[in-house]
Amino acid sequence: MGIFQGTNALALDAKGRMIVPQRYRDALADHCGGALTLIKHQDRCLQLLPRAVWETFRDKLLALPKSADGIRRLYVGSAVDVDLDSAGRILLSSELREYANITRDVLLIGVGKNFEIWDARTHADREAQLLAAASAGDLDLPADLSF
Repeated sequence: MGIFQGTNALALDAKGRMIVPQRYRDALADHCGGALTLIKHQDRCLQLLPRAVWETFRDKLLALPKSADGIRRLYVGSAVDVDLDSAGRILLSSELREYANITRDVLLIGVGKNFEIWDARTHADREAQLLAAASAGDLDLPADLSF
């Protein structure tokens, strides 16, 4: 499987469906037949993963001790299997949209083996906070991440 990267500004339709850009659809069709899973992310966005990637992560979560019930509940408890429809869309459930404060304008962001789906305004606010921290020298990056 390739690495997903880049940001795409998208809009949900009236039913809460999002069109996955063609450049990702082809890779997802090849890799997982369009079988995907949506889960909550602790940053109040959604993660969209190829189902096989999700299942590997889920199995690791399920093997954790009882002390991990909270994180297991967040991820496993929110998981919704979705499939790309014939028009290349996925449905974001109303519960997941509410959790991530998603109304209409969203960003689909490739972050490696998966995607994040953000409400556009929420992401802009988070990015502004990150950039302010970086400008103030308050962003601690590992030394080995320099160019």
